[in-house]
Amino acid sequence: MASTAGASFTVLFSICVTWTLIAVLGKAAGGKVASSDVIALIVFATLNYLPTIVILTSFISVLMVVTRSYRDSEMVVWFASGMSLTRWIYPVLTFGLPLVLITGLLSFVATPWAKQKSSEYVERFEKREDLQKISPGQFKESAGSNRIFFVEGGAGKTAVVQNVFVNTVDERGTAVVVAREGVVTTGAKGERYLVLKNGRRYQGMPGQSDFQTMEFESYSMRVTSNNQELDSGHDSDTIPTMQLLSDPSNPGRAELLWRIASPLTCLILILLAIPLGFVNPRAGSSANLIIALLIFFSYNNFVKLLEASVRQGRATFTLAWWPLHLAALLIVFGLFAWRLYLNHPYHPLALRQSFKRARNADKKVVSE
Repeated sequence: MASTAGASFTVLFSICVTWTLIAVLGKAAGGKVASSDVIALIVFATLNYLPTIVILTSFISVLMVVTRSYRDSEMVVWFASGMSLTRWIYPVLTFGLPLVLITGLLSFVATPWAKQKSSEYVERFEKREDLQKISPGQFKESAGSNRIFFVEGGAGKTAVVQNVFVNTVDERGTAVVVAREGVVTTGAKGERYLVLKNGRRYQGMPGQSDFQTMEFESYSMRVTSNNQELDSGHDSDTIPTMQLLSDPSNPGRAELLWRIASPLTCLILILLAIPLGFVNPRAGSSANLIIALLIFFSYNNFVKLLEASVRQGRATFTLAWWPLHLAALLIVFGLFAWRLYLNHPYHPLALRQSFKRARNADKKVVSE
C-alpha cells in the first residue's frame, strides 16, 4: 500500500504543481501578482490542494491493492484459508490512519495558513505604488482606475523609467503626458511623486477650442502611496481553526464543516475501498478505478453542497456536518455485509462455484 501510495501521490502532486504553475504564471504575466512572488504563491496553492491529494491517494492505494489481490486470485486463497474480508481492516487502518492524521493537520493548520499568506501576498501587491506594478511594454491601470501607465524601461521603487506614457481622466477631462524619462521621489510629508522630464502634456480633445498642449522640462504627478496597511479582515477560509471555533457566523460554520469533512472523508473512503475492490479475475479492473473516482468526486461535491447550504443560512452546522458521513459509513457497513454474505461457504453462489471446480477436476482426472 505504501509503495502504491508513493507512486499515486507523485503523479497527483506533479499534476497539481504543473496546473498551479500555469495558473500563477498566467497571473504574473497579466500583472495580477508580482513576478518575485511566483514561487511562494505556487507553494501556498499546492498546500491548499494537499488535503484532497492525500485523500485521493489513500483511497486509490487501498483500492488498487485489494483489486490486485482479487485479480491475482490471492483472495481465493485468503477465503479458502478461513480468513474474513474484515481481517483487511486492521492493516488498512495501520496504513491509513497516519494519512488521516496528516489530512487533518493539513486541513486544520496548513491550509488556512497558506490561504492567509497567499491573500496577503496578493493584497500587498495590489497596494503597492502604481509604478511598482508596471511591467515594461504593458499598459497598466492605477489603483484609482483613473490613470493608465505605459513605460518601455524598468520600473521599481527608486528606478528611473524610460519613455513614459500617462493617460489621466479627471473632472477637467482627459490629459495625456509623454516624457522621455521619469523617477519616483518622496516629498517632505512622505507623499510619493512621479517626476517626468523632457516631455509634453496634452489636455482636452483634439480639434476643440479648449485643447491645450505644452512642453516641459520637469513635471510632477502624485502617485498612490504604499504606506497603506493590509486589511485586518480576512475571509473565513484564512482564519485559524482555534479562532474559527468561536466564530458563530454562517461563513465561519461552513468553513469549519469543510475542515472537519476532510479527515472524515479520508477515513471513510479507505474503509470503503476494501469491499469496493472486488473484481472478477477474468474481467478487467479499470471499472473499479472509474467507479472509485466517481465516488470520490461525488462525495466532495456533496460536502461542498452542505458547505454552501450552511454558508447561505439554509442549514445549520449542527444538522449538516454529520448526516453525509454517517450515510457513507452505513454504505461501507452494507458493502462489507454484502461481500461477507457472498463469500460465505454455504452461500448458493459459493456452493455453485465449488461444485463447478469439483466437476472440472473430475473431468480432468477422467481425461488423464
